[in-house]
Amino acid sequence: MGRFDSFVMFAEMRTGSNFLEANLNAMPGVTCHGEVFNPYFIGKLGQTSLFGFSMADREADPLALIRRLRAQTDGMAGFRYFHDHDPRVLQPVLDDPLCAKIILTRNPVESYVSWKIAQQTGQWKLTGAKAPKTAQVRFDAAEFEAHVAALQAFQMRLMHGLQVSGQTAFYIDYEDINDLDVLNGLARFLGVEGLAGLDASLKKQNPEEIGQKVVNPDEMERALARLDRFNLARTPNFEPRRAPMVPQFVASRLAGLLFMPVPGGPVAQVTGWLQGLGGVEGGFTQKTLRQWKKARAGHRSFTVLRHPVARAHEAFCAQILSGNFAQIREQMGKIHKLDLPDAGMDYANAAAHRAGFVGFLAWVRLNLSGQTSARVDVHWASQSAVLQGFAGFQGPDLVLREDGLTAGLAYLAAEVGAACPALPPAPAHGFLPLDAIYDEQVEAATREAYARDYLAFGFADWAPPVR
Repeated sequence: MGRFDSFVMFAEMRTGSNFLEANLNAMPGVTCHGEVFNPYFIGKLGQTSLFGFSMADREADPLALIRRLRAQTDGMAGFRYFHDHDPRVLQPVLDDPLCAKIILTRNPVESYVSWKIAQQTGQWKLTGAKAPKTAQVRFDAAEFEAHVAALQAFQMRLMHGLQVSGQTAFYIDYEDINDLDVLNGLARFLGVEGLAGLDASLKKQNPEEIGQKVVNPDEMERALARLDRFNLARTPNFEPRRAPMVPQFVASRLAGLLFMPVPGGPVAQVTGWLQGLGGVEGGFTQKTLRQWKKARAGHRSFTVLRHPVARAHEAFCAQILSGNFAQIREQMGKIHKLDLPDAGMDYANAAAHRAGFVGFLAWVRLNLSGQTSARVDVHWASQSAVLQGFAGFQGPDLVLREDGLTAGLAYLAAEVGAACPALPPAPAHGFLPLDAIYDEQVEAATREAYARDYLAFGFADWAPPVR
């Protein structure tokens, strides 16, 4: 037995998957059963059963169908899987090291235009017995962007699944499926006998130059020029993925409100406000939190964002100047040459405090970029990463801002039919306040460290709170 006992071809419509399937089926001991998990048929258009499985049977247990087709196929069995096929199948197949992965791709502009032509003509495959149907179609920029986004998201999912499981795939492009040497390389990858020649039953459709296939080629060129194909304008993200932090969630005992705190934000204030609604409970696991939710129909979950300057200064004072993180403090001083006072002490004056804070922000920028050996602690991790971590369990219903906290909490209390208690004052950390040291240099250093948060949440320059 070889290293694989089955295979899956990851592809999309109009990428040449029919042609590649035909050539796989021409390899001795290989059978590709088509689009087994297409929502509208099983295997091929019009077919509604396979190996005794009806569409209802497949819906009830899709993995049982995989087991059946592998068991009842002589030799190596496989199927084609597109991004919109049954999602329950994807992860088990990705996780299976005995299932070979073939990833077929094509220039997305060509696949999109080919798809539009097939929609218009109704001709999805071309054999020698058929006359080719031709048509010109209109290029729709918005539709194409959605098409590309779906393809990219699927390819990223495949890449991540292969990476975490330590597997590799056989990548093949549309341009290479007519290359006999490449197809025989695929046969060697699968561990089967190769081909003497290519399957000739299918013909290439629409061989014209791409500009001749659309009625608006100039509009298409302008639309493609606007696309940032290489995502040059993105804000790089090197932060590690964060867990949902469910044990830190705080819930009201009586009202159906769940607070999902972002460390470094107004956590104590909001927790105190929840206390005023009849007490709080916490220390949840995902199981007990689901039980809490089931028992409280109409519950609301929320989090609170703090301006990056204020949040970074809170982390600097409460975690670094306080001496809480002794090892990180030591690294900051010895390796990154930050001038830090003794643990628990403040700087001698505002200028020194400002310089120390700006140095901390420069270190945070390196830390979030993966350029230090210290962990990215949640107290100064980007708020974007923290909220993405929440989504690993479930994102909040409402995202409030600290500068509109009173109004936001009043709205939440009204949502669950509770009287709104007063918001407690923010606790003081005992160090120089931010408004005593804030200036343009502090703002600029924070923007460099937290570019993702400024972009994601639209923060303007920090302004001192009205007292």
